[in-house]
Amino acid sequence: MGSFVNTWSSPGAVHREADDQPASRPAPRPSGHPGAIPGARPDPGLAVLVLARLPARHVPWAFGRLVRGPGAWRAEPGLRFARVLGSGRDGGFGLRPGLDHQGLFLMFDEVADALACVARSPRLAAYRERADECLVAVLQASSARGRWAGQGMRAIVPAPGPGEPLVALTRASIRAGQALRFWRHSPPSEAALAAAPGCRLAVGLGEAPVLRQATISLWDDTAAMNAYARSGAHQQAIEASYREGYFSEWMFVRFVPLLLQGRWGGRTFDMARPDAAPTRHG
Repeated sequence: MGSFVNTWSSPGAVHREADDQPASRPAPRPSGHPGAIPGARPDPGLAVLVLARLPARHVPWAFGRLVRGPGAWRAEPGLRFARVLGSGRDGGFGLRPGLDHQGLFLMFDEVADALACVARSPRLAAYRERADECLVAVLQASSARGRWAGQGMRAIVPAPGPGEPLVALTRASIRAGQALRFWRHSPPSEAALAAAPGCRLAVGLGEAPVLRQATISLWDDTAAMNAYARSGAHQQAIEASYREGYFSEWMFVRFVPLLLQGRWGGRTFDMARPDAAPTRHG
């Protein structure tokens, strides 16, 4: 079934810090780069992330969202990019599917459109109505490298300061011939992530079986994330991924949370910056 969305994911060799790309593998140039075609539309810099855990009675409905995929979101005002994502068992990582866990990743150009989606979208409301736990975030990119299905992102806010939270997206398409090597690195890196100081949550997401993986993680601050990203099993996985050329496409983005509300993993999140109001980006 071509439109089936994956329910597997691992942070293993995917979780690469956005600002540490090796010089031998430069990131694709975003459309907003000075060398882009004149008049080209800049890459978006905003994202809405939704994580949902659904009771068993709503799993068929959730599976239907996976099958329909991004097409169900085409009518969303201001939407530039959409992915409906599966997750690993219990919202975690590995090859065991978790059909009761699901994610959405939506890109927007304007804060007003992103906030309107969170407040008024009937498609998003359908998740809230059915979910036992639902976490919604509005995120502004502070650094971005790479592409996702050809779509890039651009930084629109400064990097978070000391002690300020950040969200990291790491996403990659794994070359079929490298999948086994990639997955061998997964368990040690997963264990390190689970135990990493300063990691408030980490969720494994995916959009295609085994080969298209992503991780979303929330950190207390940049120092905590860097300490994990640059040490131990994770650092070994990163070195292997670039040495062996595991990925055919990748995207690494750091975000500053503008809005973070809901419940996930038994924890309640309720954070909104004062500027979390409908405004327009220039």
